Amino acid sequence: MDRKQIINDPAHGNRAEAFEAFDDIPTNPNLGNTIGDVINRRYGRRDVLRGVLGVTATTALFGTSALIAPGHARAMAEGDRFNFTELRWGNDQTHHVADGFDADVLIRWGDPVTADAPEFDVMNQSAEAQAKQFGYNNDYVGFAEIEPGRGMLCVNHEYTNEEVMFPGIGRQDRSGFEQMTRELVDIEMAAHGGSVFEIVRGEDGKWSVNRDNPNNRRITAETPITFSGPAAGHDRLKTSADPTGMNVLGTINNCAGGMTPWGTYLMAEENFHGYFWTDTLDAEGDPDLSAQPEAVSMERYGVPGRWYAWGKFHDRFNIDKEPNEANRFGYIVEVDPMNPDATPIKHTALGRFRHEGAETTVASDGRLVIYSGDDNRFDYQYKWVSAEAVTDENSVFGSSLLSEGTLYVARFNDDGTLDWLPLVHGEGPLTAENGFESQADIAIDTRMAADLLGATPMDRPEDAQPRGDGTAYIMLTNNSRRTPEQVDAANPRPESNFGHIIEIKEADGNHSATTGTWSILVKCGDPSIAEVGAQWNPETSEHGWFGSPDNCAIDADGRLWISTDQGSNWGLTGKSDGLYSLETEGELRGHSKLFFRCPVGGELCGPYFTDDAETLFLAVQHPGTDGTKDLVGFAKDSTFEDPATRWPDFDRNMPPRPSVVVVTREGGGKIAV
Repeated sequence: MDRKQIINDPAHGNRAEAFEAFDDIPTNPNLGNTIGDVINRRYGRRDVLRGVLGVTATTALFGTSALIAPGHARAMAEGDRFNFTELRWGNDQTHHVADGFDADVLIRWGDPVTADAPEFDVMNQSAEAQAKQFGYNNDYVGFAEIEPGRGMLCVNHEYTNEEVMFPGIGRQDRSGFEQMTRELVDIEMAAHGGSVFEIVRGEDGKWSVNRDNPNNRRITAETPITFSGPAAGHDRLKTSADPTGMNVLGTINNCAGGMTPWGTYLMAEENFHGYFWTDTLDAEGDPDLSAQPEAVSMERYGVPGRWYAWGKFHDRFNIDKEPNEANRFGYIVEVDPMNPDATPIKHTALGRFRHEGAETTVASDGRLVIYSGDDNRFDYQYKWVSAEAVTDENSVFGSSLLSEGTLYVARFNDDGTLDWLPLVHGEGPLTAENGFESQADIAIDTRMAADLLGATPMDRPEDAQPRGDGTAYIMLTNNSRRTPEQVDAANPRPESNFGHIIEIKEADGNHSATTGTWSILVKCGDPSIAEVGAQWNPETSEHGWFGSPDNCAIDADGRLWISTDQGSNWGLTGKSDGLYSLETEGELRGHSKLFFRCPVGGELCGPYFTDDAETLFLAVQHPGTDGTKDLVGFAKDSTFEDPATRWPDFDRNMPPRPSVVVVTREGGGKIAV
């Protein structure tokens, strides 16, 4: 299915679903060079697909949980480490949390962030107002503590759904953006980026926004940002507006992210390609890149996506006029939450790709490590390792720890071992003969460098969470385009609609190691349907299994929590997206329980725990749009006038509003004890 078919396909009835569908289009040309046949070389594909691997082989590839077949209960040697009563699955117009907890809406799209921001007037929106108000589609949530009960909340704003933001226009990518004006585009641009603002916990244990903190700020698609690292100042980053190649306006499609050990905020730029435009189309109506000097790179990155009309009104998003502008997006952006005068930095050393997140840890040898997935079908898992150890002196905004070091890409071997392959100019095939004149070219064309190294094409690697002990968890959301001939040990199911989770154990418990082992923690989906091939601990109930793992968090006691993003696969499960606890240790390894669920059409993002483990921040994105059906099961296109839900206001004059939710235990105390 090509881009035009996706846009016009009724099955993809809203912008969020269309984005998921575009991710179905692989841009990796090297699928013949996968470790595809890996598992066949060792065991034979028929045996794998029929689920008849022997005990030794199964343990090596999938971990101890694979020895437990779904539906066959057995005695558990350990108790449940997540002491809450499981929530029942379902799908309705509001959010739900497990008994004994409160889930309060903290801030909604349009709420004032700065002291001089106007109150939200949905019928009289403006870019000027939106640039001071909470942005749209909140995704990553981070927290920089100032003192107990007070800190700066850092929230990404991934993208906009104009059909429920603005009255009377509907889906614009279906209609050729006929009703999109410069004014509406500028509002969209102001709704992207991030929000940084102070929150305070009151005596009643409830959190609220302090609008009066002068550090409160919005970061948008127009915020001045600078570059660091090997690509900073390179010719391929120079434009007519920035002949130095050192400065760029804005950050876009900020999906997941991370917080550094020194309290700065990392914003990951994911699907940046979708914002670029061209007026040069071929006979089929697709972008014609034949005259583009960056054609090969653009093709590998999916530029231009033409998801938005920005390039009709802003030349910098039109590749016909500014072909280098796309090279200036797809990075990790560092923000200082405590200093609104500090210019954010795009760290090019961390690579350019569709970054899902930037989760950090300090390795046992003292070096900074950042895990980041490239969220596209058949793309790769990466990690960054700093050259120096983390010290008091370099634990600062703009630290060399984010510009001096080595970027690695993962190869998952058939024997359950893992190799991290260095993306270093002059090593192996990364030479001028293969198109890489310097480390700058590797930073700009990271995907193409990883292709040459033979990294493992994955089932949409999204969030990756290190635990600090050399263990990391990789969320593989789904891959409906993987054929039976393309399955491999790390991606074992063809046409996987439900995804899986990989557990990495780095060598010697050191996150900076270049080798390790891996196993599959769970294979997601309904375990009662044999052909799905799901794999859970047998104690997992009908409420506890899930599909499409996306973001994750590890609480203060090392327990794993998973949020989901099913997109158009909502209809395959009947469940709304939500937050699940997932046991990683002992006899209950692979056991999942539902803790929170979204209103209809919402995707759950975040999650983030405060250091005292007494507060959990969650972000409900695009409520009422994603995979939406009405309450009797029929497909429904949500609009401003007729959304599937009006969460969280339930005001007939207000559309659904993406919002951050704060979860606390009734009466206080840790979320899980």
